[in-house]
Amino acid sequence: MSIGFKRLYPLFALLLFSSFVWMIPPPLNISVEAWHLFTIFLAAILSILGNLLPIITASLISLSLSVLSGVIEPAKAYAGFSESFILLIVAAFLVSHAVHKSGLGKRISLHIIRRFGHSTLGLGYSLIATDILIAPAFPSNTARSGVLYPIVYGLAHDCGSKTGDGTHKKAGSYLMMTSMSGLTISSGLWLTAMAVNPIGAKISETMGIHITFGSWFLYAFLPTLIAFLLIPWMLFRIYPPELKETPDAPQKAVEMLQIMGGVSRNEWITGAVFTGMLLLWSLSGIFPIDKTAVAFGGLGILMATRVFGIEDFKTQGEALSTLIWFAILFALSTQLAEMGFMGAVANHFTTYLTGLSWGWVYLLLVIVYVLIHYLFVSQSAHLLALFGIFLSIGISAGVPGELMAMMLLFATNFNATITPQGSSCNAIYLSSGYISAREIYLYGGSVTLLNLIIFLAIGTPWILALS
Repeated sequence: MSIGFKRLYPLFALLLFSSFVWMIPPPLNISVEAWHLFTIFLAAILSILGNLLPIITASLISLSLSVLSGVIEPAKAYAGFSESFILLIVAAFLVSHAVHKSGLGKRISLHIIRRFGHSTLGLGYSLIATDILIAPAFPSNTARSGVLYPIVYGLAHDCGSKTGDGTHKKAGSYLMMTSMSGLTISSGLWLTAMAVNPIGAKISETMGIHITFGSWFLYAFLPTLIAFLLIPWMLFRIYPPELKETPDAPQKAVEMLQIMGGVSRNEWITGAVFTGMLLLWSLSGIFPIDKTAVAFGGLGILMATRVFGIEDFKTQGEALSTLIWFAILFALSTQLAEMGFMGAVANHFTTYLTGLSWGWVYLLLVIVYVLIHYLFVSQSAHLLALFGIFLSIGISAGVPGELMAMMLLFATNFNATITPQGSSCNAIYLSSGYISAREIYLYGGSVTLLNLIIFLAIGTPWILALS
């Protein structure tokens, strides 16, 4: 009994701290409601980071407190459940299960192991390389994660690494974290790799900064290349897989492919549906094609052909869990922005920039832009709320326009792993069971720090030299 009570002590401490913050008079002319919502949001983040509560538990309590205390209206608190991109996460997760169940994911992963499977590190590099190659045709990093996830899941299983039997650290945890981290740089390498990139370019154009597909790629090329070389290696050092060298894996993959034989009916159907989804997703940046509708349509076809059955829903509780916690945190974060909390913090910060050289202004703006993503559950919401403000402040302080615009746009992408809710992509990987929310805070945060250092130290002189 005493052990049980001891485990509650940190929760009591967090409750006391949150109560103290709640009663503090709001600073910076922030409204009382916004300050109270920030307190609830902060408590949720701390409880997840401290491993005091699971992310869905913290989210549910935060939602309840926000509504019952009158901080936000019920309709706004539940608005996240109607967001199409959140439903896309769930649909992509379910389709990914069909890819795995049909055997197609296993076949693809075995082909990758046959080519790159001499080490787990080699598999990590191959996953990010695959992501980078397909990224320009995908204006949605969420849809792209839905493509990559079943491949990563298959690789983990074929390395003998599964959830629930204590082998998840063997290879699966590292591969999931690496693939998730790779999305932070693939999304920023191409103008068309992330839906919000063209929006940022358009905002920049209103301030006299012209960014083309070619110039974007040139600015991003060198820092992205360095990040590609370092991210899998760094994670291999700080979040190492138990299985490191696999010299026999390629030959075993060949043997397993021979045992599998020809492509089965379910694999053909899943492959055709998956290819169709990829094609429609890739065209969604050109034609008015709803990505979520495409995902649900693909899932419907897989169900109609009995590749994915009704009984499969019973084993996919993580999909429902992901829908709930991500929708809640997205709604709370959106309300923080609408209440003016983000803008007030950003505007207050600018008062400390008076008299500083443009170099210091540039450095501080980028760092704060990255750190404030702790409060956002959407890269798009982050950019729409703060990109224009930070860009105009930087230009007014004398920062070269193209440098300021490109670095903020890159930061919108490379800060995605700073929290479990930092990007909709993270939700799919977190739902795998191979990685925990706390590990994303720790190791995803480390990837964000590495990206920040690379893009500031290498990207800054590179952009200045090209512009």
